[in-house]
Parts: sequence; C-alpha cells; structure tokens
Amino acid sequence: MAERSGPKVYSIAAHRGFADALVAGLLPRYGEPEVGLARLTLLLPSQRAARTMSEAFIRLAGEEGSAGLLMPRMAVVGDLDLDETLGPLLDPIGAGADIPPAADPTRRWLRVAQLIAEEGGDSAPKGAALLRQAQQLCRTMDRLLVEDVGPEQLLQEPVVGIVGEQAAHWAESTKLFLKVQHRWLDELQRRGELDAAARRNRLFDHAARRWKECPPATPVVAAGVTSAAPALARLLRVVSELPQGAVILPDFDLALDDAVWGELGCAGAPAEPGGPPFARNDAVTHPQYHLKLLLNRMGVARGEVRPWHRAGMAAAPPERSHAISSLFLPPRASAGWADLPPEKRRLARVRLMETASPEEEAQAIALLMREALEVPERRVALVTPDRGLAGRVTAHLRRWHVEADDTAGRALSQTPAGRLFLLLTEVMAEHAAPVPLCALLEHPLAGAGEGRAQWLESARALELRLRGPRPEPGLAPLRAEVAALAREDKGVQAWWDGVEAILAPLLPADVAEPLSLAAQIDALAAAGEALCGIGLWGREDGRALSALVEDLRARAEEVGTVLEPLALPAVLRDAMDQVAVRPPYGGHPRVAIYGLLESRMSRAELVICGGLNEGSWPQPPGPDPLLPPAVLRALGVPGADFRIGLAAHDLAGALGAPDVVLSRAQRDADGPAIPSRFLLRVRALLGEDLLKPHGEAEAVALARALDYAAPTPPYERPEPMPDAEQRNVDLAVTALDRLRGDPYQFYASAILRLRALDPLDAEPSPAWQGTVAHKILETWHEEGGALRPIAERVLDEENAHPLMRGLWRPRLLAALDWIEAEMERLPERELVAVERKGEMTVDGVRIHGRADRIDRFANGELAVVDYKTGGPPSAAMVEKGFALQLGLIGLMAKANGIAGVSGTPTHFEYWSLGKDRKSETGFGYRIERVAEGRKKGLKREEYLEKTLEFLHDAIGRWIKGDDPFTARLNPDFPGYADYDQLMRLDEWQARADDLAADGEGAA
Repeated sequence: MAERSGPKVYSIAAHRGFADALVAGLLPRYGEPEVGLARLTLLLPSQRAARTMSEAFIRLAGEEGSAGLLMPRMAVVGDLDLDETLGPLLDPIGAGADIPPAADPTRRWLRVAQLIAEEGGDSAPKGAALLRQAQQLCRTMDRLLVEDVGPEQLLQEPVVGIVGEQAAHWAESTKLFLKVQHRWLDELQRRGELDAAARRNRLFDHAARRWKECPPATPVVAAGVTSAAPALARLLRVVSELPQGAVILPDFDLALDDAVWGELGCAGAPAEPGGPPFARNDAVTHPQYHLKLLLNRMGVARGEVRPWHRAGMAAAPPERSHAISSLFLPPRASAGWADLPPEKRRLARVRLMETASPEEEAQAIALLMREALEVPERRVALVTPDRGLAGRVTAHLRRWHVEADDTAGRALSQTPAGRLFLLLTEVMAEHAAPVPLCALLEHPLAGAGEGRAQWLESARALELRLRGPRPEPGLAPLRAEVAALAREDKGVQAWWDGVEAILAPLLPADVAEPLSLAAQIDALAAAGEALCGIGLWGREDGRALSALVEDLRARAEEVGTVLEPLALPAVLRDAMDQVAVRPPYGGHPRVAIYGLLESRMSRAELVICGGLNEGSWPQPPGPDPLLPPAVLRALGVPGADFRIGLAAHDLAGALGAPDVVLSRAQRDADGPAIPSRFLLRVRALLGEDLLKPHGEAEAVALARALDYAAPTPPYERPEPMPDAEQRNVDLAVTALDRLRGDPYQFYASAILRLRALDPLDAEPSPAWQGTVAHKILETWHEEGGALRPIAERVLDEENAHPLMRGLWRPRLLAALDWIEAEMERLPERELVAVERKGEMTVDGVRIHGRADRIDRFANGELAVVDYKTGGPPSAAMVEKGFALQLGLIGLMAKANGIAGVSGTPTHFEYWSLGKDRKSETGFGYRIERVAEGRKKGLKREEYLEKTLEFLHDAIGRWIKGDDPFTARLNPDFPGYADYDQLMRLDEWQARADDLAADGEGAA
C-alpha cells in the first residue's frame, strides 16, 4: 500500500470480509519483527468488534503457522472509559485531566424524573410512566449531545419559530424538555460533571487536538467506525492525516455511479450556504447514506477513498459487491434493472427461503446451520433482529447438542434470577395475591437445597387451596387457608411460618403511598436472599441482577427517589429489559447468533439473515417523543428513517459472505406478514426468471418432514362403555340431569372422578357464588335475625376480595332483602328443613342429595325450594327431564329419606337471586315450572311421577344397563364445558351436527 499525501481513507468491499481482510493488511503494513503489532492502536466501534478482531488475528496466525502474535491495543470509541485506554497516547500524565468526570447514568435518570415531576406539576405522569418519560428525555439529550447540538441552539430564532407552528402537544413537550434540560445542566455544572455523551465529545476533541499538534510516534488506525457524530468525525479526520494513521470503512461502495451518489442528497452538506443540512428528499434509507454523512463531516471527498487491496479467508466472489451496489440503488437509478442481462442480476450463492410460519422458519434455519457444521472449519452465523426467532433456533440446535453462541444474550427480566426478583415486587405491589405468590413459591430458585421437595409439596398444596376467587389482600387471610391445610399435614404450618416471616416486611400498609425506592429495593434483596440463599446471586444472571440492584439502590438513596410500591414491578421490568445477560463462556466455536449491532464486522462462511419481514428487519422508525421532527431537522439531527439506512447497511454487509440465505416466514404471531422492503428489492432485481434457481426448498421440505405426522382418521363422537362394576355408582340429585343430557359428562365426573380445577384469581364462578349464597341463607335460617349482617359476616369468612365485593355484593344484598321480605309474606308456611341431606334407594342405586329448603303448609303438603344465584331452568328443560333436582328431593321427602321431613311435596319452587323488574329491590323472584293455565312444565299432580319415570329410565339404561355414555347425546342440554377438551368436542361436533341435519332432511 503506497504512501500518499492527504487523508488516508480506505474501504473494504463487502465481499472481502471486513475483519479478516483488515487483519491481512495490517500485519504486513504495521507488523515489526520483534513486537508484532504491539505498537499499533486500533480504534474500533464496540467491544463486540474488538472480540471479532481478536478472533480474526488468531485465525490469521493459525493460517500462517505462526507460533504467536502480539496483538495491537484496541480502544472502543463508545466506551465511557475511553480515556483509560487512550490515556498514554493523549497525554503522558493521563488523558483528559482537565475534562470533568461523567455523570452516573442511573443517577441522571432518577434525578431527571424528579425534575419532570417538579416542572410538570399535576399534569406530570406518575410512577412508572414518569420514569419512562425521564428515560426518553435522557435519550433525547444524548442524541442532541452526540450531534453537537447545545441547549442554546434550541432557543435560536429558526427553532423557536418552528415550535410555535407545531401542534399544542409538541409545543408543550418541547417547553418541558427545555426547562428540564436547563435545570439538569445547571446541576451538572455545580457538581463538576458532564453527561457521558458530552464527555466523549470532549475526549474526541482533546485527542484530535493533541494528535494534530504532536502526532504519536506509533501507528493509529480507526477501523469499522461508521458513526457520523461530528466530534468523532473530526477525530477520524485527524487520524486519517497522521503519518502512520488510517481510517478504514466497511462496505463503502466505490463502484457507485457519481449521479447515484448525488441522488443520496445533502447528507449534512447543505446544497447552498445557510440551507438545511438534511433535505426532505434525502435518501436516508440507503445503506451508503450514513457513510456519505460521515465523509462530509470529515471533509473527505468520495474520490479520496481508496480500496483496501487485501481479502479475508472468507471472501465471496467479487461480483457480489457489484450486485449489492445494484440492489440498493435509489428509485430513479433502479429503473435500469429492467435492462440488465441475467448474468448481471444473478446473486451467486445467495438463496431465498420462505416458510409458512416462524416455527417452520426456525426449524429450517437450524437444519441449515447443522448441515454447515458437517464441513470442517466452516463457520455459520444467524443474523436477525427477531429475538423470538433466535430463541427458537437455539432450542432446535440443542436437538443435536449444539449450543449456539447467542451474542445478544437474554434480557435480565427473562432470566431465573430476574424473574424471581420481579415476582417479589409483584407480591409486594399486589399484597400477596395468589398468582404472583404461588409463582414465587414454586420458582426453581425458591427454597433450593435439601428441603426443596418438601418445599414444593407445601407450595403446591397451598396453590390448590387458593384456586378460585382471590381472597382479601395481605397475609392474614392466607393464615386461615394454611391452618386448614395443617390439619392434614403438620409440616405445612412450619413452612408457612418461615415464608410469612420473609414476606411480611415487604407488604406496605398502602401500595399507592410513595415510599423510598432505596428502602424498597433493600427489602426486596433481603427477602430474595432469605428465600433463595446465595443461589440468587450465584450465576451470571444473579451477578447482573446484583449489579443492577446495588446501582439502583445507591443512586435512589443519593437522589431521594420515592415510588409507589404499585409501580415498582413495571419500573424494575423496564430497567431489567435494558440489561443483557450473556453466558460466561461461549457455545459452539463455529456457530453464532447475532443481532444487527453484534453482526457488524463479524464473518462466517454461511450467513443466514432471518426474520426478513417489515417490522422486524427493518424495524419501524419511532419519532422522538419530545421534540418534533421539524425541530430536529432544523438542528441538523438525522430523522428517524436514518435507522432504516443502518439496517440496510447491515444487510449489505451480511450479503458479502460467501454463502447467504435470506429467510422469512409468511405469517407471524399476529397474522400474515409483509416481506421486508429489502427482500422485495432482491426479488425485483432477480426477476421472475431467476427466482426459482435462487430458492432454498430442500431445507423447508426437510423441516416439514421432521415434524410431519401422518393424517389421523377423524375422531368420532366418544361413546365409552365401562363394565357393570364401573357403572355401579351412586347418583347425586344434581347428576341425573347430566346423566340424561350428556352421559359423557356423568361418566367423566362420577366414574372417572375427574374434576376441573379453578384457576388462581378466578372470576367468582356461579358455583362459588351459589355456595356463598347458600351458606348465608343456611346461617340465617338457623340463627334468625337480620339477613344483611349475616351476609357481611359470611363474606368476611370467605375472604372475599374487595373488588369482588364491590361488584357482586350490592346485587347479592338486594336479592337477600327480597328473600327476607318474601318470607314475611308467606306466614302460612312452616320451615322444616334447611340445607339438609337425604337419600333413598331406587332400583338398587343410592340416590343422595341436599335440600336447600323445605316448607310445610298447614294441610301437611310440602314445598321444595331451590335457591338459584342465576336464572332457573326453563319449563322446556323440566319437561324433557333435564332439570329434575326438585323432583328427586321431593321423592326423597315422600319416602321419608330426609330426617325430620314427612309429607307429600306439591310445590316445586325456584327462588332466584337474579334480576327482576317486578321486585321492589330489582333482584329476586319466585317461580315454579308446572303446567298451570298458560304456563308450561310438568303437571303438578304428575311432577313426582314423571321424575320417577325419568329416574328409572336413566338407571336402567346407564347405571344397570349397557348403554354407551355418549358425548352430547342431547344437544339441547345446557351442560358445563369442563369436559369439552376431554371429549375432543371441536374435532367431531361439526360432523355430528351435519349428520343430524342430513337425517332431519331425509326424514
């Protein structure tokens, strides 16, 4: 590489492989016999880039058979501790001695939240929303600082005029931003600190000034840096002019036509003096736009950029770079695609893969990666911004015991330690509600150790006990549940005492009352360690959690942040989402999974670009939430679409690999997906004639074959046939309706003895409401007195949640008032039984049940009463024999099967607690389903006789007979859906309905 005057700026074409090509050129240029590259300083964009370069140096040394290699010093330009790396080069006594230290980012976030609350007053957001807005405001401040935009520029005439023309909400948000920024900068000045972004700018300027005045005696090379920040661009200009300096750009297109280069737009260089640095028609989404912006800010002409004449070990064909250049042409220039011959449109060794679903895409990608590993030393990488796809591919690779090196890691909130800590905050915020409490107690880290099995047994027993409607908040209602469990297992009480001692300090008196954030975090950390021991902090996720907790606690205590416990789960989840947890050691050495940022400068022989759908790659640009786009343009800040250009550049870099697969799924979790605009360009460039040769069908076919299952015959309506011994079961009065209407439900509940479990925090079900209402009425009938106080007492005993009380209690009390008044209107009745059990034997089968209430008239006749929290069954249901409970209770009473009850039942009444416009309270009414006058139902005198006929029929057919227990035998029967999944209802119901309709038509 010949020396030349002027800036030394080079470009490594996409097909050459940036890291390997860079290393191949650095060694002969800067290597020295005794010290190798130890005198060289490399300026790199990120820590990931430094790792990539280290791997490239090691590969080159191995390729050349070198016994060892002294590598260069690598400095990352994005690091807060940049001066520690560059210090000896910048100043013999340390870099930036006169530059104030950087403000702690966590302290800034919390302090800015306080400033927003003070400036916003009553209109300021609260809780988690306030801290999210503070985070957004901090990001906006950093964005302006990176672009060298000072606060005074926001007060200049052009910007002030633009703000006045904006909608009211933009004007208000801009004013709030200015006020908070002004107060924050004043505070920084008093503390003698700088924002991290401002400090980096000063370090860059300090380095540029020092190196310009006194060039370093050792070489300095900036490689792979594409950020166009003005301060960094000034430093890169100086580096390019150093005697032993150079700037090497990745994937800069030297073959681009001058007319196309001009079509990209201003890119920071106004077309005329005083003009806007970014025009409205700038092609900001082009992959070369940000490189043009960088060159303009460096003051380097495009013609001054020279090619780097070295190729890496994983170089692609040279034609690939020309194809990539054509692929991303601006709209007017891309019209020339139509005239290109096939050999100019062909993308050799680039395949397009389209699958039906994300699951199928992950399977196919995993197969391609596994196939690549069969070739010795072949590296394979998946590049995708879709973390869900990355996780699925990682899981599929484990099928072959291949552990992928996922460099993007996992969010701390999704790790075991992070999830447990969040569950503790939810227990605090929701006052030990069943869902977070049970999830916490059954978490893999909770109670870990020798007693883990007993711990889980107790936790699962408590979970079963808590299923159903949510109890009252706090630990006190849970003690009663634990006491009931302790009657069967004495160890549960001791276990719960330990749990309660850990959780009690977490529960504040009022979750909406602001408390010290530092104190809350202290309490959470103490509870977490008491619950899990040091295992909470022992692994990589625990160490990341420990660092986050300690940092947040210390800064919150310093700032004096207060927060409602109710908002703490959302705040901590937002903070944990920003922390990536990576395994302490990598996975398979030849398999990597990258996000877009991590993929820059990386290289592999096979690169798979996954998730190429709109909304994923590229992701939709989000406008700044505080400053309007017009203000940002006037300040010279690139717009939100600028990030689309960066995503395009990432894809262009990935297309430079020797073998490339571009993959997408036709659907995502929300429905049909739109192909990425970049993928549509690839298809348009290839044309219809080349699409099929570039398709990847084998991997998709194999992915489908792996999970292929032969079509199963249609599942028929179940008709189980238990033997005579299994059929010989007792019959409850509430089960006869189910036996006749849907024999399968009876079979599942009475013979298989299967019961549906209520979920935790369930909505109060009709069954639960009925149990509570029956208990209230039973207590009232036994104790007498006013009904309302008894109802309140029973609700307290049932630990009814305040929300449930607020919704159901008014209706319940209104209906109970009606019952109390109705009883007073029936003085001719004598109450003879309440909630009393009874039984009888019919055809050798024991019939048993409980009577809600039985009254005796003066003439000795009986009235059987059934309380209903909802509506009673219809007359048609009674006539068809699907609502026989009252008749069966009547038969038991007539047969003296209920203790203390004798006589002939003649009245069969439903007392409903449901709505009734005729009632004075709006709720409660009494009705009989007997055929009298115009009313339908069973005749009063035949009520018991018909019930007995239905009973004999059911016993003869199913209990003592051999009829199958057919599912949904009578479609009109309104049964419960508890067993629909067990009977696989959706698989055969439509066919059964069609057959029934055909039969009716034929008849």
